[in-house]
Amino acid sequence: MQIIRADVLGFCFGVRRAVEYALKALEENKEKKVYSLGPLIHNEIVLQNLKDKGLIILSEDDLESVIPQSVVIIRAHGVSPDVVKVLEDKNCTIVNATCPRVNASQKMVEKNSAAGKTILLTGDSNHGEVKGIAGYAKSRFILLQSEKDAESLSKGSGEAVLLSQTTFSPLLFEKISKIAGQKYEKLTICNTICPATKERQDSLIELCGRVEGVLVIGGKNSANTIRLFQTAAKNCAKAAHIQSADDIPQEFFSLKTIGITAGASTPDQIIEEVEKRLYETKV
Repeated sequence: MQIIRADVLGFCFGVRRAVEYALKALEENKEKKVYSLGPLIHNEIVLQNLKDKGLIILSEDDLESVIPQSVVIIRAHGVSPDVVKVLEDKNCTIVNATCPRVNASQKMVEKNSAAGKTILLTGDSNHGEVKGIAGYAKSRFILLQSEKDAESLSKGSGEAVLLSQTTFSPLLFEKISKIAGQKYEKLTICNTICPATKERQDSLIELCGRVEGVLVIGGKNSANTIRLFQTAAKNCAKAAHIQSADDIPQEFFSLKTIGITAGASTPDQIIEEVEKRLYETKV
């Protein structure tokens, strides 16, 4: 059996940074409650490890239950200014682990919104990053999840700015951009998709042509991992989305060449465990 890793896989910079911030906060605040607003990252195994160390994961809807003067970690996806204000009023110590790329998008929306421009954002409505960015828009804000959403836009003569959730599909962003450009006379397009997203996709497509099957490792709720699996399923005869070595489908153990990729929230340890299981298991 030959196992080939994609050239780009696993933890991205923003996720790795968030996990490191959380571990440091837990170590330095053993006498205080340490919260994360929403799951710090979309990987259940990593989250369970952090919970075991004392991290309390809360929904943003449960802000009132945060104990004053406690420690609160803002996850890589970021939060809205209103959430920050609530925490400040509770005299909490805020550990801002927002990904720098997400933070840049927040500032871009805040600046252009203040100038009265319409804000268009491509993204998934339920994603934490989208909800956080939307909170910075004080002018008109429109979320575009599909080409159909873009087609339904009314023609506008004012100025508009289009940007994206950092983990959104590059291909879909391009299609939506073209449609939105026909709707607004003055549209500024800012491709805020993280380069690592496209790099992962490109690396995976290249990998699919060299193997019999591909294992995509990552959380079931991870948007970028789900998109990787969709790409693998289109470009390879066999593809499976797994969270750990225990999830490897039996049929993969009989393949001669297996490709491995992993979402941006998947740690090195899990990738290594999957490889080890593949090599050690006899069919």
